[in-house]
Amino acid sequence: MTILVVEVHDACDLMPKDGHGSASPYVEVDFAEQRQRTQTKPQELNPIWNEKLVFNVRNPRDLPNKTIEVVVYNDRKGGHHKNFLGCVRISGISVPLLSDSEAIDPQRYPLDKRGPFSHVKGDIALKIYAAHDGSHPPTPPPPTNAGNIETEATPVFQENKTTMLQEDVIDDHEKKKKKKNKDKEVRTFHTIGTATAAPAAAPAPPVSTGFGFQPQVMKEKAPIVETRTDFARAGPPTAMNMQMPRQNPEFLLVETSPPVAARMRYRGWDKMASTYDLVEQMHYLYVSVVKARDLPVMDVSGSLDPYVEVKLGNYKGKTKYLEKNQSPVWMQIFAFAKDRLQSNLLEVTVKDKDFGKDDFVGRVFFDLSEVPLRVPPDSPLAPQWYILEDKKGIKTRGEIMLAVWMGTQADESFPEAWHSDAHDISHTNLSNTRSKVYFSPKLYYLRVHVIEAQDLVPSDRGRMPDVYVKVQLGNQLRVTKPSQMRTINPIWNDELIFVASEPFEDFIIVTVEDRIGQGKDEILGRVILSVRDVPTRLEAHKLPDPRWLNLLRPSFIEEGDKKKDKFSSKILLCLCLDAGYHVLDESTHFSSDLQPSSKHLRKQNIGILELGILSARNLLPLKGKDGRTTDAYCVSKYGNKWVRTRTILDTLNPRWNEQYTWDVYDPCTVITIGVFDNCHINGSKEDARDQRIGKVRIRLSTLETDRIYTHYYPLLVLTHSGLKKHGELHLALRFTCTAWVNMLAHYGKPLLPKMHYYHPISVRHIDWLRHQAMQIVAARLARSEPPLRREAVEYMLDVDYHMWSLRRSKANVHRMMSMLSGVTAVCKWFNDICYWRNPITTCLVHVLFFILVCYPELILSTIFLYLCVIGLWNYRFRPRHPPHMDTRLSQADNAHPDELDEEFDTFPASRPSDIVRMRYDRMRSVAGRVQTVVGDLASQGERAQALLSWRDPRATAIFILFSLIGAVLIYVTLFQVVAVLVGLYVLRHPRFRSRMPSVPVNFFKRLPSRADMLL
Repeated sequence: MTILVVEVHDACDLMPKDGHGSASPYVEVDFAEQRQRTQTKPQELNPIWNEKLVFNVRNPRDLPNKTIEVVVYNDRKGGHHKNFLGCVRISGISVPLLSDSEAIDPQRYPLDKRGPFSHVKGDIALKIYAAHDGSHPPTPPPPTNAGNIETEATPVFQENKTTMLQEDVIDDHEKKKKKKNKDKEVRTFHTIGTATAAPAAAPAPPVSTGFGFQPQVMKEKAPIVETRTDFARAGPPTAMNMQMPRQNPEFLLVETSPPVAARMRYRGWDKMASTYDLVEQMHYLYVSVVKARDLPVMDVSGSLDPYVEVKLGNYKGKTKYLEKNQSPVWMQIFAFAKDRLQSNLLEVTVKDKDFGKDDFVGRVFFDLSEVPLRVPPDSPLAPQWYILEDKKGIKTRGEIMLAVWMGTQADESFPEAWHSDAHDISHTNLSNTRSKVYFSPKLYYLRVHVIEAQDLVPSDRGRMPDVYVKVQLGNQLRVTKPSQMRTINPIWNDELIFVASEPFEDFIIVTVEDRIGQGKDEILGRVILSVRDVPTRLEAHKLPDPRWLNLLRPSFIEEGDKKKDKFSSKILLCLCLDAGYHVLDESTHFSSDLQPSSKHLRKQNIGILELGILSARNLLPLKGKDGRTTDAYCVSKYGNKWVRTRTILDTLNPRWNEQYTWDVYDPCTVITIGVFDNCHINGSKEDARDQRIGKVRIRLSTLETDRIYTHYYPLLVLTHSGLKKHGELHLALRFTCTAWVNMLAHYGKPLLPKMHYYHPISVRHIDWLRHQAMQIVAARLARSEPPLRREAVEYMLDVDYHMWSLRRSKANVHRMMSMLSGVTAVCKWFNDICYWRNPITTCLVHVLFFILVCYPELILSTIFLYLCVIGLWNYRFRPRHPPHMDTRLSQADNAHPDELDEEFDTFPASRPSDIVRMRYDRMRSVAGRVQTVVGDLASQGERAQALLSWRDPRATAIFILFSLIGAVLIYVTLFQVVAVLVGLYVLRHPRFRSRMPSVPVNFFKRLPSRADMLL
């Protein structure tokens, strides 16, 4: 006799159903009118059962036509109902025999919905196979002291079985059905020992070469991808569901409760400044070395090269030395972290720089127990004069002005101070480790309308010139189309758009050239204009009046005023700076600024965004070859404001505790935070590039106002070798709304300024202009001191987001499938109603249908009320955490190595020709599938057009006759009667249905399309 074995291993991330954030799940398995269940795991959202359920297979030939239904329920002991937690339906055709099951590992199946209104999440690990009775593998032995379950522990097993039957909550219909089939059902429980067992790892998913789902029968063995962890596995292709498995828990957010002032509400807390309540308070010992006077001469030559050495335990900081100066002025501040203080005595020593050993000039000691505490908004501590002492403690000549105090990171001296965690940094590289705030340059769109030219003078007067215009602004170069008519008075009427930035230091160079031959052009004239002289357009009214400008030959431009030309050619140009646009330097999908360029057109802010960059943990050591770990710093961008934290040297768990604030003008914007490894410290090369560790994006519209979010965000980076986690970033975030009415009104306003809609720019030009804007921003920020490196700016702005990626294309397809899953669920629910799968529900739908037919004015109100109820119901399941990078959605954890190598390849391709040819063939295969789908959609549309186009005269005549008869019948019949007849026909009982397609479907499929006209 053949049996079916279902091993229920574990489930993960189930939906809480008991009202206390948990659930008591158990599993019911239905197969061929046999139902068995597992034990109940109380108060557990990640239960582990490790139980084996055995079913009888009466006819093995019918097994491929059977369906195994696995349902997870929440056991409500105090009531008479059970809560649905998810189900999985598995076709019997995918069940292997015993000989095949030896190499089969448990598969993870995402839990599916029962209907369109179910709230389900999580997945379940199952192992299903068929075997002959007595030949299935024996149950693994439990722990040594457990004994044999089926022989020695029979009484205990029977007691457990009785208890579980009492806990099984089923409805009356199921109880009656159970009594009828009591003699037929065989309930057998085989418990697998869990002392040393753990959920088995699932096999790696096959990699698809296109966009479709994997077929049930694979003709070729798919390549196997070794993922980084065992959790990130997909279910088998024969699972009857479309949901994606949950992502690796290692890549999820971790909520924290750091001791920040905003969370503790200042109770028992030394209150800091209000702008620093999202970070942990860190105390520092500040030493301000201002200047000195009357220092003694130490050299034989009568000179003194003084510098100051500040020493606290093993930490030692030095100022710059000043040559031949007995009254030096340093104006330098040192900061020592209080939690790393190794001494109670601070020593400030003045020394003389010498070729050999530096000479001792004098020193001052401070007892840390007597150092005052200063917290802003207190005024800065006034420095004082201290008389220097020699090594014996005797007062000597010379005085030094110092200020010593205990403060926090809220101190004004914190950003510019020398920090003890950067004690081995030279003065030349110290600025590269400090925290700074940057602002992007203000960008404008420069519109150059090239209209026409007159009286051009080519060198060869016997031929008509082939003229075009070349316009250059900085590094941006655009060329017009050649004139349609070859004449000395050409007309182009072409419009070119550039990106200009303040201050307007660049020049517009307009050159008229004649294309004489292949690769040979002649300059007919040139005009140079300053961007400062171009008028500004704020509103969408007409462009400024065009101007005629003289074209000068290059020889006249070089000679300047020495030679005047009596006659010159002219060109008609219309130039303006469009200040009503927003110049995009980020992708529109996650832009942080949507304001127009002109400040006169900008609206008032609606709120404040506060970001606390607390710390990071478990960072990847990126300088292992140099004997170091990681020198990490953070960069945050929102709007035109960039912030950079200080660099924490040589640690994998840096603590920044820095807080920044931005004004918010639109809630539908995104803030980006990136972490980098500083490669510009001592001994670094000038051309070294800061390495990326990871970044986080947070959309403000997903945040609740006035709520503090504190989480560890995983830092995920996609590399040539696959997805890697480089650590976790600890952030505190708070969005405060200051104008509720304005914020709500923003949801009804257009996303971009109105100039984008009155005079839209084509998508092709937008992509090119966005690239130019990013280059300008990166070049401008790289000129700051300290510079914000180009590689960091490009990574924050996603400079290569527009490049082709098969992985990203797959992700977009899965996004579309996920979006359509709701429609699919509704269609499936309606199909079940039409086929009377649940008679009670179908009858209720009939009643509702008759009510709406009799009272049609209730249709719209019912729909809107239904949407309102669904929204209120979903409020219980709203997201509690900010969004973060989703590896499953990005198709990053199972991407094929060749796909990643193609994604990171340069443009144009730099790989060998055979690899490029293989990728081209793969792209042709993918494009062929897309082409087929697009062709099918076009065929359906053409068939609809063929109804009245007389391409098939008989079909059109039939449709016209049917339309005429239908119009007459509907005119003489009440609308309610027609609606009732149509509804009853659609909802008719299955015994009145046929498996053959209906007449309208057959008629529509016979209509001609234009596919047969394609070559």
